[in-house]
Amino acid sequence: MSRFGFGRRLASEGLGTALLLAVVVGSGIMGQRLSAGNDAVALLGNTIATGAGLVVLISIFGPISGAQFNPAVTLAFLVRRELTMGTAAAYLAVQFLGAVAGVWAAHAMFAEPIFQVSAKLRAGPPQVFAEAVATFGLIGTILATLRFRPQFTPAAVGLYITAAYWFTASTAFANPAVTVARSLSDSFAGIAPVSVPGFILGQLIGAGVGVGVFGWLLGQEPPEDAGAVT
Repeated sequence: MSRFGFGRRLASEGLGTALLLAVVVGSGIMGQRLSAGNDAVALLGNTIATGAGLVVLISIFGPISGAQFNPAVTLAFLVRRELTMGTAAAYLAVQFLGAVAGVWAAHAMFAEPIFQVSAKLRAGPPQVFAEAVATFGLIGTILATLRFRPQFTPAAVGLYITAAYWFTASTAFANPAVTVARSLSDSFAGIAPVSVPGFILGQLIGAGVGVGVFGWLLGQEPPEDAGAVT
């Protein structure tokens, strides 16, 4: 990452997040149009496209900026002191801007109105808890693969999100920028603005717990016989 200037790193985060949202929202629109009202088929198409897109996007942009594309992940690295406050703030800004741009790009591709507000409610404690679980698992996936198998990280994240679309009640947004941007799409992938605060609360809680648990779990300890006199 240090081989690239700060401007290129910001461009990487913004462009990568925009492409991610174009994948998420665009595949949701396509899935809904082709599924003849079958939400399971629409979700399956949305899931496959998102998981595959993540693998590619992280592989492309990871060497430049780290391919975080996610304020929860950026804050996790800030807490772990792997990013400075200034870098984290800049990453957050371009992630949110890129996410909105990606939603608008998806709308344009499918001849939808560019400016929309979602009416799709995703409310209630189970949904908030689901977002906490989804984000907790995402943080664990990232930290563990970066520690043990860094080259597998793009595939691991894509596979985890693919699974989490189906095992969580919320379909695993696990990303505050994605959540805010999807509130601006009244499509299959949308979320009503009134549901956004609960989702983000769950995501931040999940990220915080994930940093604590996996930071401890993956921490290196001295061998049991360290310091023993032989």
